[in-house]
Order: sequence, then C-alpha cells, then structure tokens
Amino acid sequence: MRAMGLMSELKLAVPWGHIAAKIWGPQQGSPVLCLHGWLDNANSFDRLIPLLPKDFHYVAMDFGGHGLSSHYGPGFPYYHQNFVSEVRRVVAALKWNRFSFLGHSFGGLVGGMFSCIFPEMVDKLVLLDTSPFTLDTNEIENMPSYKRKAIEHTLQVEASNKPSKVVSPEEMLQGLLKNNSHVGEECGALLLQRGTTQVATGLVMNRDRRISWPEHSLDFISRELFVHFIRKLQARVLLIKATQGFYGVRESHTDREDLRFVRSTLKSVLRERFQYMEVPGNHYVHLNQPQLVAGVISAFLQSKETPAPP
Repeated sequence: MRAMGLMSELKLAVPWGHIAAKIWGPQQGSPVLCLHGWLDNANSFDRLIPLLPKDFHYVAMDFGGHGLSSHYGPGFPYYHQNFVSEVRRVVAALKWNRFSFLGHSFGGLVGGMFSCIFPEMVDKLVLLDTSPFTLDTNEIENMPSYKRKAIEHTLQVEASNKPSKVVSPEEMLQGLLKNNSHVGEECGALLLQRGTTQVATGLVMNRDRRISWPEHSLDFISRELFVHFIRKLQARVLLIKATQGFYGVRESHTDREDLRFVRSTLKSVLRERFQYMEVPGNHYVHLNQPQLVAGVISAFLQSKETPAPP
C-alpha cells in the first residue's frame, strides 16, 4: 500500500503544559485516537498507521510524562484515571464528539476505561495485545505494596532533584532493549527518536522519572466490576492477541483464566459487536510486524457500525 506521510505535529494546551501528538490523514476523515503503551510514545504507531485506510484521521498522542508531552507538576501523581482525563481533554480540544480508539497495552486499558465512562463517544475500540481493564485476581495481595511503592518512589524522585542521566545513543538503545526484549533494535531506535533529547554529551530520556512501573498507576478491578463496566460499552471491540505477547509469555494458570474470562465476558455481553483474533508475534507486533495486524484493523475500522442495544 502507498505510504501515508505524517501530516503534522500538534501541541494541545493543558493546565500543566501541553499534550503532544502526531497526525496522519485528512482532517475530515473519521477520527481515530491512538494510545501507546507504558513508557512508550506516539512513534509506537509509525509503522502501522501508514498501512491503514488513508481516508481516516489518525491522532497518536503522547501521554503526560511520556514522549514530547509535558510532565505533571510536582505532587501530581500519574494515576490511571488521570490518563483517562487526558484523553477527554484531547478530544474536547479536537472537537470530536464520536471517534474510534486504537490502543496498545496500557493505551488499551486507558481506552477501555474511557469507552465505558463515556460510551456515547466511542464507536470502535481496537485493543492491541491488551484488555479493556486489568483484573485484580492475580494482584490483589500485591496492591498495598504497589500503592506504597508508588508514593515512596514519587517522593524520592521529587526530593532528589537530580538532573537526568546523560548517556550515549548506543548505551541508551542497549538499555531499552535490555529492559524490553519484545522491541527489536530498529523499533527501539524509533521509540527513542521521540523519547529522548539530544544534549551536548549524549541523550537524556524525555519521560518523567517519577514514572517507573505500570503497577503503580493501574486500577485493578474485580470480575464483578469488569462485567458492570463492559455492560456500559456501546462500542464495537476488536481484541488482537499476539501469540508470544503479554498473555502468551505469562503462563500462570491465573493469567490464562483471566484472559478466558475477559474473552467470554466480551463475547457474551457484546455478542456480534466483539471480534477476537490471534496473530503470530510478540507484545510489539504492531511495531515489529505491522503487516500482520494492519489488514484486520483496516477491515474493522471500515466495517459498518452495529448500533448498541438500548
């Protein structure tokens, strides 16, 4: 397919600074908001969006504290619902009344929560190797520890006031690859293009150092609450699971049961509005091998909307 070039960069004003975003496609096209994963940035979609339908309008935003977006102010924590609130600010600034989501990993969790809180605004939700919510079944004993560590880590970083570490481009790339084995060298370099800033002696990370582990920010919910939220959905949902992705490499019995529960609930509640597909690849299949998911996403975005029951 003919490559679709980047239309422009965008900065949207928010009370703590700005949200940065990248735009592809005609402004009059059907809008799609693309949400990246934890510690990633909008470049996560650079290799996928050019393979999607050209008549849609794609906006890939950097979450606060990520990519080229402003960091939250001191004392303002990075909680799950704050990222959902960011999305509401962005679509209000864009004057979108109804749109679709394309969310990878943590971005899918944010899109899932938004789609249930503001169901009338979302017509399609594409989940790339993720779930609309994270179940508490495997983490409930750890949650007090997560919350404690989140508070202590934030206070420690704010108190230290250390300048960002400067490293060579090669060291930065190797550090990324060591911490994220699912990202290949070429794709890791692509994420670092937007995730770092060049200084005189090397590179510094753009992201807020208070952001560390997603468990510190996630909202874990019970199965009962999961069902309650999903019943609010009006959107059609496409869930793409990578065979060697997040669920593929987490082999515990509880993780497999959680995925089965998520699938069965989405199927039973949404019925014909739910579509599930497995593709070969790892958690970053949309970046490493975008051709494996582009076709099904394109067909899903172009499909006729099935109205949700009243």
